[in-house]
Amino acid sequence: MRTLRHAASLMSALALTAAVTGNAIAQSADDLKNDEKTPGDVLVYGMGYSGNRYSPLTQINKNNVKTLVPKWAFSVTDNRGSETFPLLKDGVIYVNSHDSTVAVDAMTGKQMWRVEHEYPPETLRVVCCGIVNRGAAIYNGKIIRALMDNHIIALDAKTGKEVWNTASPEPVDIKNGYAMTGAPLVVNGVVVVGVAGAEYSHRGFLEGYDAETGKHLWRTYTVPAKGEPGYDTWEGDSALTGGGSSWVTGTYDPELDLVYWGIGNPSPWNARARKGDNLFTNSIFAVRPKTGERVWYYQTSPNDPFDYDAVQTPIIGTVKVDGKPRKVVMQANRNGFLYVLDAKDGKLLAANAFEKVNWADGVDLKTGRPKFNQVYHDAVAGKNVTVWPSVSGGTNWQHASFSPKTSLLYVNTIHVGMTYEAPEPPKLVPGKPSGPGTVKRTTVTEDPNVRGFLKAIDPMTGKAKWATPYKSPNFSSVMTTASNLVFTGVMTGEFQALDGDTGKVLWSFQTPSGIVGQPIAWEKDGKEYITVISGIGGVYAQKAGDPNLVNVPAGASLWTFGLYDQK
Repeated sequence: MRTLRHAASLMSALALTAAVTGNAIAQSADDLKNDEKTPGDVLVYGMGYSGNRYSPLTQINKNNVKTLVPKWAFSVTDNRGSETFPLLKDGVIYVNSHDSTVAVDAMTGKQMWRVEHEYPPETLRVVCCGIVNRGAAIYNGKIIRALMDNHIIALDAKTGKEVWNTASPEPVDIKNGYAMTGAPLVVNGVVVVGVAGAEYSHRGFLEGYDAETGKHLWRTYTVPAKGEPGYDTWEGDSALTGGGSSWVTGTYDPELDLVYWGIGNPSPWNARARKGDNLFTNSIFAVRPKTGERVWYYQTSPNDPFDYDAVQTPIIGTVKVDGKPRKVVMQANRNGFLYVLDAKDGKLLAANAFEKVNWADGVDLKTGRPKFNQVYHDAVAGKNVTVWPSVSGGTNWQHASFSPKTSLLYVNTIHVGMTYEAPEPPKLVPGKPSGPGTVKRTTVTEDPNVRGFLKAIDPMTGKAKWATPYKSPNFSSVMTTASNLVFTGVMTGEFQALDGDTGKVLWSFQTPSGIVGQPIAWEKDGKEYITVISGIGGVYAQKAGDPNLVNVPAGASLWTFGLYDQK
């Protein structure tokens, strides 16, 4: 049985109560919709429903960013990967690890309350791809998060006391590889969550819960059952070991009332065991948040043999298409192509490589399908081939940022390939590991000193205005500001600000561990601050054999920076 342990001193509890007395810690649906325009709070994963990760603040600029200094640091007391997105409301920062939820005074870094989440021993032994948590949601005075053992819980934002606790209904079970690592998205009172674990041959899904009560409302599967549309895209009964995880948080367009969510890889990795397009894996979904109804989908990698998840957060923005502004959904996909889709109907408007790609010669804009070449055909035939990008992707889960000021996407890319061979697949059993073990792969690099870039990319062409190289790929998310600064973290621990026009590093601060977290910008009393979490972890850091990361210590800590002359 999982238990929760709550820790908060009386002084801290009183301090928090004083901080929020008379202030509206309860959020309405409109508060969440306006999050991008209210930088005093950060209420939605991605700094707003669009997922732009763009701040309108300008106090910290190219001239003074070199004077940024730490205002405080806080130990999260976790040695796992720290990929979380901090939330901020009424001067309190809420931050998660896989086994804790913490409230911190935003001006001092002092802990106000902490809840620890204890799991059955088998939980952390079974989880496939990283013991992490990427954040929470805040709604109507509650901090809402998912736990590794597939419980969704709500905590009172003032005290940390549990309000409700709901287990994801059957057949979800941690023993079968299901795990929840992403942040929920609350839309008009509905908590939308996804699930990880495709490598355990589960049947992936999205689902919705009532934000006030925790009641389960709907579930939309990402792999069809027999007799459902799309089932015939799986040969024989291979859909039974389908995959289709939804482990990264989506976005929402209030005008169209559509939630956009990325769906992951089919299972097993070896495509010889599941011939066909394998719908609806490796797709971008548009669903109604109230019911889970799928309005449209676009599949990026049919019959994917390379683990090219399409889980990257679909970013909503307005770009010029044929000279006219158009609302679109953009995704820099793990397969190395950057997709631009019409937000209303999913029509493909552009698809171009943003990293080195050799498995396809492009994407057919009429059919939406990749132009498969001999590398792909040899791979699915079981031959040994060299493939770009690698299993880590042209980018991975880390989030890009879109600046409406420059109309550019800022993406941390991975410049690594792999040798790949898929022998005859073994017999598969749902709920048993079926992914990585069915293929052989080794890492390939062009230059051991350049394994990644931070790029400023034109969404419609995939071409980079600039590309700043890094010895190891950055698994931190990117944030941009209206002063045309670009913030990101480095796996070796540096937190950096770059010039949005040139990609030049203007400021760098060494944190105690590698950064794979998500920066935010916010203001208090007219002063701008930047917050990010440090703490190396994740699949790449653990398994890629990157020599640059050998001496990077573990340990999660939350950092807030401000200008030197700020009191």
